[in-house]
Amino acid sequence: MTDMNDRQIEPKMLSALDLAFVGDGVYGLMVRAHLARGGSRPVGELHRMAVDYVNAAAQAAAYDRICPELTEQEQAIFRRGRNGGAHPPKNANPGDYAKATGLEALFGYLYLNGEEQRLRELFGKIVAEKESA
Repeated sequence: MTDMNDRQIEPKMLSALDLAFVGDGVYGLMVRAHLARGGSRPVGELHRMAVDYVNAAAQAAAYDRICPELTEQEQAIFRRGRNGGAHPPKNANPGDYAKATGLEALFGYLYLNGEEQRLRELFGKIVAEKESA
């Protein structure tokens, strides 16, 4: 995939935390688009709903929902992100934070690799299972 300046980006060459940085934005945008499709709501309500998807515990649970669906390569990217050395905030469970970082790295990798259909597939599973719970 290319960036805004049309420079080639090789996702495999980026650090796990670089992938997680991109994936955080991708995942957050997918959550916001999903919530916006649900109809107009006050911004404060949309924000609270988004936080229910993007906090470390919610992202760790999201990973648990899609884990059986991941390919070996996707699992390897997740593990790179999970073990990437990010330091959790004081209020986050370290295990949840590591899983969340792994999930974000996976989403960043898939996005930068041009795998939008796979992103939609995995995100759809996360949303469907979260909303049925």
